[in-house]
Amino acid sequence: MTTSTSSSAQYRSDVCIVGNGAIAKTTALGLAQAGHSVTLLVPPARSGPKEEASGGERPWDVRVYALNHTAHNLLSSLKVWGALDLSRVAPVDSMIVHGDGENAGGLSFDAFSAHTGALTWIVEDSNLMQALDAALKFAPNMQLVSGRAASLAARHDGASVRLDDGTVIEAELVLGADGRESWVRGQCGIGIDYRSYHQRGVVANFSCEKPHHGVAYQWFTCDEGIVALLPLPGNRVSLVWSAPDTLADTLMSESQGELAIRLGEFAEDKLGCLKPLQPEMVKAVPLVIIRPHSIVAPRVALLGDAAHAVHPLAGHGMNLGFGDVVDLLEVLAGREDHRSLGDERVLARYARARKEDVLLMQLATDGLERLFGANLEPVRVIRNLGLNLLDKLPMVKRRLIAHAMGR
Repeated sequence: MTTSTSSSAQYRSDVCIVGNGAIAKTTALGLAQAGHSVTLLVPPARSGPKEEASGGERPWDVRVYALNHTAHNLLSSLKVWGALDLSRVAPVDSMIVHGDGENAGGLSFDAFSAHTGALTWIVEDSNLMQALDAALKFAPNMQLVSGRAASLAARHDGASVRLDDGTVIEAELVLGADGRESWVRGQCGIGIDYRSYHQRGVVANFSCEKPHHGVAYQWFTCDEGIVALLPLPGNRVSLVWSAPDTLADTLMSESQGELAIRLGEFAEDKLGCLKPLQPEMVKAVPLVIIRPHSIVAPRVALLGDAAHAVHPLAGHGMNLGFGDVVDLLEVLAGREDHRSLGDERVLARYARARKEDVLLMQLATDGLERLFGANLEPVRVIRNLGLNLLDKLPMVKRRLIAHAMGR
């Protein structure tokens, strides 16, 4: 891989990818390994002090992903999974979901019943990014360009991205993997359906007194949102609290020790006393649903959060992005010899391939958020009964597990 800082130059490659996250880098790696020349356009690096590890150990990243089998298989095929620091990856052996109220329903899934070694794997963003960066260094036909995109133009034979310093990147296909506020999507004039959940995802890490045994816990509450504790290696857990904005303000103003006390109401009988991991860190991100009116345009395709943003209650936002990568690589590899990478029919096949999977996840996450956000006693009774009934239907549970795992 070659690295360049833009300075009014011109680049030409089969594909130009705009983005700097895991989906952008995985797509770049997959295309490069498939024999295509790739330009990865990333924003200029921010200057500032780097975080130093304390006590010889790198701090635990508060941003983690529950990667399913689709993601695992893709990263393994690209030789990325083996490059992860696997001592910092936690397999999820089972998941326990709790309803709300005095007669709370419950639902559980486990890897044994699903005939698999793990339901998902909890991976830190920093661990994943380091493995991807290491793999990209050895990728053939790969160049990294640092700069700010200013305009995007599509023609019948290709597309060009012009940077603010005059640099031009020419390609057969431009991929937007640049997040929920996608610049590429905006340049293409693709409209979106946008709705805020008036919640923020509050994330932090804790040590737990009792071993978690690889169990992920989730509590659906009405007034306090959705609380999830995901296993990390050792006696550690990662919190993802989808909290209403007012509560999120309170959680962010408190110390992490006070947050641990709040979590005791949910988790103390299962995990014992929780204590903040050092150095203490709490972050929050607004939760929204974004549905673009299309994920393709002339010579352009969208992936990851640029193509869909969903509620994190199922933990599958990143997995949808990896599903995008898998389907895009398959569609491009299967195109006819006379069709270019950015051919209209080829991109239409990609859009069709992603439609059902994305729609099902959007409907499921949005529907569950609405259902468990309704503060009406009859609805509370029905949803708890539904959880208990579902827990007693093994065939239905197996199908749900298989879909969640990406099978």
